[in-house]
Amino acid sequence: MRYRVLGGTGIEVSVHCLGAMMFGSVGNADHDDAVRIIHTALDAGINFVDTADMYSMGESEEIVGKALKGRRDDVVLATKVHFPMGDGPNKGGNSRRWIVHEVEQSLRRLGTDRIDLYQVHRPDHRTDIEETLSALTDLVRAGKIRAFGSSAFPASDMVEAYHVAERRGLQRFRTEQPPYSLLARGIETTVLPTAARLGMGVLTWSPLASGFLSGKIRRGQDIDLTRGRAAITPFRFDPALPENAAKFDALEQLVEVADGLGCTLPELAVAFAAAHPAVTSVIIGPRTMAHLEATLKGASVALDDATLDRIDEIVAPGTDLYRADGAWLPPVLADASLRRRPAGERAAA
Repeated sequence: MRYRVLGGTGIEVSVHCLGAMMFGSVGNADHDDAVRIIHTALDAGINFVDTADMYSMGESEEIVGKALKGRRDDVVLATKVHFPMGDGPNKGGNSRRWIVHEVEQSLRRLGTDRIDLYQVHRPDHRTDIEETLSALTDLVRAGKIRAFGSSAFPASDMVEAYHVAERRGLQRFRTEQPPYSLLARGIETTVLPTAARLGMGVLTWSPLASGFLSGKIRRGQDIDLTRGRAAITPFRFDPALPENAAKFDALEQLVEVADGLGCTLPELAVAFAAAHPAVTSVIIGPRTMAHLEATLKGASVALDDATLDRIDEIVAPGTDLYRADGAWLPPVLADASLRRRPAGERAAA
């Protein structure tokens, strides 16, 4: 297992980070089995575990907490805050009120007294970024968190947060967690270069494109849209949809690349994400022990320039063949009223 320094924090983390999204009711509801998977990952040298409060509505954090009993000091533990955790207008978001409340709930579920990396799961343009940074800075000073980062923030928001922290004397985002895969390379355009310039560590998620690059999806084969990641976003896997044609075309060519290297498609996919110089760690999110073992086999796979050039020919740098964060829409896109002036004002214009 290889290790890299996380965003100037001095903390060394494994190049593979164990993502816990699939532990709990959404994926693997067997707590004992999930704990065994986590222990196997730790025994293999992974020292970085990432979860979130909203994964299975807190159940994932509880499972991770069970698994880390007696091993907490050996693990760099990351979780997130933002998404709603119940009914009501103030049970989510990036406000000081919610962050200060929810960090206590995460600490309780995780069974720990500190979180190594606390991440803001999505932007919240209703909340001044200074308020968010101020709340997180106070949590660092209180010893409840060691560092904090962002997740799925556009480059413009990353830059704004950096300068607000600098002007106000606040601590800054040390990491960014964006989606990145062989089929979703959009972050290469601005997010990864911006993170590098700002000295931020990068934890990429969905290297298997939500399961599309798992090796089980092939053109002409029956695809079960009711299980695993496919059940969460079935529209990404349906070969009958015209927008998926380019993905299936690229998939077949990438299988040929993997075969030529003597590795599996998932191994190629994870190695590709880890090859970018701005990437610190690649989050893998196994649901079963078999998923984990298949990924660990490729931990030592490294791609040469010729292979990376061939991948560039199949999927051009900076190109997204699907919207990588497809399960979430920014409010400015989801809410039509945020894109339109009031009717009276439009008529006057």
